[in-house]
Amino acid sequence: MTDDPLTLRIIVIIIQRMPEPTLPPGEPEVDALGDRLLAAAAEVFAERGYDKAGVAEIARRAGVTTGAIYGRFTNKADLLVEAIDPHANDELEALFADHHFQGRMEDILLTAGTHLVKRDTDVPAQSSLLLEAFVAARRHPEVAEVLRNRVIERQDRLTAIVEAAKADGGISEGIDTDSLVAFCHALAFGFLLFDATDLPLPTPGPWEQLITHLVLALAESGPDHAPPPSADPRGT
Repeated sequence: MTDDPLTLRIIVIIIQRMPEPTLPPGEPEVDALGDRLLAAAAEVFAERGYDKAGVAEIARRAGVTTGAIYGRFTNKADLLVEAIDPHANDELEALFADHHFQGRMEDILLTAGTHLVKRDTDVPAQSSLLLEAFVAARRHPEVAEVLRNRVIERQDRLTAIVEAAKADGGISEGIDTDSLVAFCHALAFGFLLFDATDLPLPTPGPWEQLITHLVLALAESGPDHAPPPSADPRGT
C-alpha cells in the first residue's frame, strides 16, 4: 500500500465516485457496511472518548480501510453524531408515526417522559456516547455544530408535536411552545447525568404519576387558568 498522500487521495476519490450497487425491485435497502462502521464507531467513542478515538481503530474494528470511512462521513465529528442517531431518534420517530396518538399528540410527551426512568439494557453505551458528544462539543467547534444541527432537528419534531396538541386542545394555547420544547430537552439531557454517575433513577410508578400530572396541567395552564399568586409570608 502506498504512503504517498496524493496517491491515497486519488484512491479515495475513485472509491467515492464508484456507483452504488443496485438492488432488485422490491428488495429492501440494506447498508451492512454503514451499520458496521457506526457500530464500530460507537464502541470506540464510548471506550476512548472523542479525543482519543482514532479513525484507524474504528476502521480496523469494522473490517474496512479508513478510505471507506472518509468516503461516507465528512469528519470524525460527523461520524460521532451519526453513531448516536440510530438510538437517539428511534423512539421519538416511532411514537410520532404511531396512529395510536392521532388526535392526542400530548400522549407522546407522556410516553416519552415516562420512558426516561427506563434504562435500555440493549444499548448500554448509548447514554455515555451522547454525553461524550456534549463534552467534546465544548472543545471542538465541529462537534458542536453537528450536534447542534441534530438537536435542532429533534426540536422541530417536538415543536410539531406540541403545536398539534395545541390545535386539538390537549395543550393550552397559553403555553409557550419554545419554552416547553426547551423544558423537554433539558429534562431528557439531565437524565444523562444519572446514567453517567450511575445514580438511582426515580421509581417508575411515582415518576409516571408526576409526568401524568404535568401533562394534564399543560392543558389547563393558559392565562385564564393561572393560579393566584401566593400570599406574602410577611403579610404585607
